[in-house]
Amino acid sequence: MIDDLWYKNAIIYCLSVGTYMDADGDGIGDFKGLLRRLDYLHGLGITTIWLMPFQTSPGRDDGYDIADYYSVDPRYGTLGDFVEFAHGCKQRGIRIIIDLVVNHTSDQHHWFKEARRDKNSPYRDWYVWSDKKPANANKGMVFPGVQKSTWTRDKEAGAYYFHRFYDFQPDLNTSNPRVQAEILKIMGFWIQLGVSGFRMDAVPFVIATKGAKVNKPVEQYDMLRTFREFLQWREGDAIILAEANVLPGSDMDYFGKAADRMHMMFNFHVNQHLFYALASGDSRPLAKALKATKPRPASAQWGLFLRNHDELDLGRLTKAQREAVFKAFGPDKDMQLYDRGIRRRLAPMLGGDRRRLELAYSLMCTLPGTPVIRYGDEIAMGDDLSLPERNCARTPMQWSTEPQGGFTKSDRPATPVIDKGPYGYEHVNVAKQRRDPNSMLNWTERIVRMRKEVPEIGWGDFAIIPTRDPAVFIIRYDWRNNSVLFVHNLDEMPREIAFSAGLPDDAGAHLINLLAEDHSHADKRGQHRVVLEPYGYRWYRVGGLDYLLKRSEVDERNAKGKKHPA
Repeated sequence: MIDDLWYKNAIIYCLSVGTYMDADGDGIGDFKGLLRRLDYLHGLGITTIWLMPFQTSPGRDDGYDIADYYSVDPRYGTLGDFVEFAHGCKQRGIRIIIDLVVNHTSDQHHWFKEARRDKNSPYRDWYVWSDKKPANANKGMVFPGVQKSTWTRDKEAGAYYFHRFYDFQPDLNTSNPRVQAEILKIMGFWIQLGVSGFRMDAVPFVIATKGAKVNKPVEQYDMLRTFREFLQWREGDAIILAEANVLPGSDMDYFGKAADRMHMMFNFHVNQHLFYALASGDSRPLAKALKATKPRPASAQWGLFLRNHDELDLGRLTKAQREAVFKAFGPDKDMQLYDRGIRRRLAPMLGGDRRRLELAYSLMCTLPGTPVIRYGDEIAMGDDLSLPERNCARTPMQWSTEPQGGFTKSDRPATPVIDKGPYGYEHVNVAKQRRDPNSMLNWTERIVRMRKEVPEIGWGDFAIIPTRDPAVFIIRYDWRNNSVLFVHNLDEMPREIAFSAGLPDDAGAHLINLLAEDHSHADKRGQHRVVLEPYGYRWYRVGGLDYLLKRSEVDERNAKGKKHPA
């Protein structure tokens, strides 16, 4: 069946409960408000909701400092509210994945309180301690420029504790079998309440060895297999989506050569080169990044994204490439973060240019993997650079022209709604765009619907079609006797391009445009000639619209060892 692996053709939508809708009037979004907005998400066409942390937390790191894994923060509601929300999702055919933040806890977690209080506490070894400040304490910070050390002295414990992130987030000793067992319990708890999987935060740090004497951490990949085995024993089709910003050579270590570790991973390597392509108009590094990350097990999948709730990390680019992206999308210092990234939302990064926004989303939806959309990007929300660090891009959803953008009845939302400038809620909101058939919202709905009708992207093999113009990027997917082909112009100038679909005989003679009426028919030499407007894109189905009648039950190309099912 086509959905045996549901995540292959999913549309994932990332949101924070606290910034979506406030039903209680306290200025903070909650599960009751989110439940009321499920019909909007269902109409948008998304198939999976990824929830950022909502468990009990002091809230010093937007919920990533968890103080109780088996709870809902009272600001967002109760466990009962979560179950009602999960039930509402199930009624609408929407799955839920939630953040699994187990590299560290809050320093207010009772495990850490017990560990610091008594050396003989069973929780002492759940964290990483040192009697003296290690010599490498000023290295390996996740937030350089903000974070000064990875080791902090705790007066009550009389020792230093390790924290890869902020000092109020002590690292768990994930090498401890008891900690690993607790992680499995946490997963089992939320699976029982209706979630379909987890986005595992900071996976390379979770599986790395930790300690004062560890100069070069070693990844414990068997831990990933343990997580997966437990998850699939509890719920056969549940998944883990890994946040692992690693080099392409390490990808298979996370997926597992036998497909026995992570089901999905975010493709940070492609993400960074995609933004370089958008900044420079040069598709060649993007093509190279796609080829470098092509090897993966058949059941594994990449998660493709443009922006997320963190900064746009550019650390994998060369210095020249990074400077080009900074110059194009974040030239001012207050737009940059941690000496490596940009902290802006997509729309202001692209200057609010609708052509470039469509191009970016068209690229994301047609690159190999599963697209992940950030809440608010479907209406081209902006950012508030007056807010610190990453908070600038975590402002409340803008629903209407009502006070506070329809997010809350409170006059003082916990995070201010954008109310000034071209991205203020009076100009950018769901209600206004709903009424405009040409709005970004309605365009997004159409592109999501069409993306769901081309499963070749999620399931098939891809080939990059060579062109003489680096500004034009062409990619083709083949799956079960069907093919689709996509063309993108990354430049601000129009382009005329001639290319072959790259299929044997006359299989690629006809290209049917899925988004408009300008279809393409090859000349006698098998060449298609297409004129692309500035930042233009084309979605083509190869052959004709009788493709469903031609679709085979199995992938004949792999079964018979052919290059393509001619």
